[in-house]
Amino acid sequence: MAGSIDKVVLITGASSGIGEATARELANTGARLFIGARRGERLKALADQLGEAVAWRELDVTDGADFDAFVEAAEARFGRVDVLVNNAGVMPLSPLAALKRDEWKRMVDVNIHGVLNGIAAVLPRFLAQQGGHVVNVASVAAHIVLPTAAVYCGTKHAVRAITEGLRQEHDEIRSTLISPGVVATELGHDITDPAVAAALTGWRKKSLTPDAIARAVRYAIEQPDGVDINEVIVRPTAADM
Repeated sequence: MAGSIDKVVLITGASSGIGEATARELANTGARLFIGARRGERLKALADQLGEAVAWRELDVTDGADFDAFVEAAEARFGRVDVLVNNAGVMPLSPLAALKRDEWKRMVDVNIHGVLNGIAAVLPRFLAQQGGHVVNVASVAAHIVLPTAAVYCGTKHAVRAITEGLRQEHDEIRSTLISPGVVATELGHDITDPAVAAALTGWRKKSLTPDAIARAVRYAIEQPDGVDINEVIVRPTAADM
């Protein structure tokens, strides 16, 4: 088929939002997909819709052993692993003075350790096969810092640095950072500060739909060998930041 992707692609955070949209986008290319998230019932429903080339497993990205098992299950199902899309993330924004230490820890665990766990799970395989692709979904927050978002921005700056480090260390592995602007997803549903939650509602009056980011992921993946799309920033046309 035109624009076909003959690869095995793993996607985290695939039960909703950008992860789900990416699965739907790539399912139309002939790629074989292995999707993961904590909500297994949603994964099953999505896989059932998309067909036999899509398999799933529940996944907690903060658990390194669970991520290893996720990658092993994908390899057992499809015979190899070519691409990892590290998409899972959380964004419980709050002012630093609110001292929401548990929320800070959760962001660091999911947004940074989750990405590192994914890289650790696939990197030995990519090195052994002399090829592979890590796509990390970050945010425009990887480039800016905003009040109430200091910790979240810190985690996304870290993902940007990790992605660039991976690129520099391994010539045979492609590394891509996808940095979305405001997207209409469930991200931020766990904000516990009422004023910040209200502000997020305002920001989302100018937002993308998840399929816009899914197309950016597809663009990076479908490039020919030797072409590495290192970073893509995708914003609404009317975005202020």
